[in-house]
Amino acid sequence: MNGRAQQLRLVEALLFAADGPLGEEAISRHLDEAADVPELLRELAQIYAGRGVNLARLAGGWAFRTAPDLAAKLRIERPVARKLSRAAVEVLAAIAYHQPVTRGEIEQIRGVALGKGTIDALMEAGWVRPKGRRAGPGRPLLWVTTPEFLVHFGLDSLKDLPGVDELRSAGLLDLAPTALIESADEGVEEERSE
Repeated sequence: MNGRAQQLRLVEALLFAADGPLGEEAISRHLDEAADVPELLRELAQIYAGRGVNLARLAGGWAFRTAPDLAAKLRIERPVARKLSRAAVEVLAAIAYHQPVTRGEIEQIRGVALGKGTIDALMEAGWVRPKGRRAGPGRPLLWVTTPEFLVHFGLDSLKDLPGVDELRSAGLLDLAPTALIESADEGVEEERSE
């Protein structure tokens, strides 16, 4: 077996055994220095295209996922211990589109005070975490989304969050002021350009 085929097998085994998406740097630690990891991943993705599992880019890393056209046939219904409240969903959206953001800024975006356990529920789900403090009076905590948030929602990066046009076409802007959403979209656009 040639060296290239062996490298592909090793990358495949690493991704299969990983409990979450693996970054290119983590993969390269197991290969020769001369290995072209991005090219190996592209080749492996082509090999798995059209199969029952696909190699997908998620949260800045790579992981095997069920082919999208088969996902509905494999869906297992199970009771969920606790659904997120509407307030928690709004807070998650505010954090995702405006991060890093303080509690006070979240309250200003939503127009209502933040409930005591709302951020706790999002932290428990593993979707948000504190990331430092804002310089200023009181040095409030800054909140950001986590890689688990990206994986759960099938996103590679925050750049993949839906924009205003996508939200409008899905009918999700009826309940929110358009100017507020557009300002959130501009924040994501700024990140995209960085």
